[in-house]
Amino acid sequence: MSVMTKKRNEQGHLMIGNIDAVRLAEQYQTPMFAYDVGMIRQKARAFKNAFAQTGIDHQVAYASKAFSCIAMVQLAHEEGLSLDVVSGGELYTAIQAGFPMENVHFNGNNKSRQEIREALQAGIGCFVVDNFHELALLEAECNNLQTQTSIILRITPGIEGTTHSYISTGGEDSKFGFDLFTGQAEAAVVQSLSVSSIRLQGLHFHIGSQLFETSVLTEAIATLYRHIEHWRASHGFIPEVINAGGGFGISYTKHDEPLEPKTFVEAIVHSIREESDRYHLPLPEVWVEPGRSIVGEAGTTLYTLGSQKEIEHVRHYVSVDGGMTDNIRPALYGARYEAELANRVKKQEEKAYAIAGKACESGDMLMYDLPLPMVESGDLLAVFSTGAYGYAMASNYNRLPRPSVVFIENDAHQLVVERESYADLVRNDRFLGKKIK
Repeated sequence: MSVMTKKRNEQGHLMIGNIDAVRLAEQYQTPMFAYDVGMIRQKARAFKNAFAQTGIDHQVAYASKAFSCIAMVQLAHEEGLSLDVVSGGELYTAIQAGFPMENVHFNGNNKSRQEIREALQAGIGCFVVDNFHELALLEAECNNLQTQTSIILRITPGIEGTTHSYISTGGEDSKFGFDLFTGQAEAAVVQSLSVSSIRLQGLHFHIGSQLFETSVLTEAIATLYRHIEHWRASHGFIPEVINAGGGFGISYTKHDEPLEPKTFVEAIVHSIREESDRYHLPLPEVWVEPGRSIVGEAGTTLYTLGSQKEIEHVRHYVSVDGGMTDNIRPALYGARYEAELANRVKKQEEKAYAIAGKACESGDMLMYDLPLPMVESGDLLAVFSTGAYGYAMASNYNRLPRPSVVFIENDAHQLVVERESYADLVRNDRFLGKKIK
């Protein structure tokens, strides 16, 4: 866990950037997502600097599915990142943010005809094509608009990282990509090369999320290159781009030991250099798509503690004013976090608390056995490393409004996403007519 998110001031209050978390909660209310912008910049620059030291042509594309809003997209642009989007909504956010479309990559396994048309009209840099259905739609829409586009093909190399099955994406049994070993990938290469409106630029793979090792990436690269050698000989195809995806792990708890961005980048580049030399192929441009590893640890969720229920010799529950509606990950796949009281230091003996959300679900539990000093209603709880897939996966279950998002940089703080109001919840509702037929 970075010390940047766990500093304390003289009052013993948690600091986010140089701002007192208690002050933030008083001004913006809870639950809220607070992002340390300095840390986001630090993470982005770590990837950029690591590539710069290798001397290889590259792009670092922020995977906006981790957390997308106009301000975040603007921040990615400020840091010289490209942008990976996976939906028309993420594309629209990028357009509204003024992000340069030539640096946008459109990923995803089920792009609609409308999304493809909108992306073509926007002039995005490339599509990461996932399947034959998409290839057909892309060709048709290019013809309709009388335009051309660049693509890279998403390949599933049959290699999986050591992670939860829900976030493992590189194996043969995956909804993503063209399978390498059944001939799908080669057929996609052949089909792409035959379409005059499509320029096949390269290849993409993504092993999975929360990776704590480089060996699966280098194994995937070696596997991919064995097929590239065949495709060059059989079809004259030499990739100009290899996109090694993202999924680089972060620290959620003290038991996590993530690798530095430099370690991942050096391993990827070294492997691609080695395989290119082995097969006498020109060195491609190398792309990666970090999302979680840029914003995850920079985000802290602030909650206010409410009701308590103690069951003697069983468990002591304490509820917060949010839960699975702003962080589905614990309920979805047992994700673990660390947390502390933000409004006071640990000055008394601790006991274990079970942190419950306020949604009407028994499974709405953020964590079990969290050591805290004796808590009181109104205490402020800070849950760390919630910057990725918290707000992005938030819902209105139980008609709970989604939280606000605040950016903090040094001594300044700014509201970048307003808290939803009850009026927002019914904005798209329509009254029942007199008769239903």
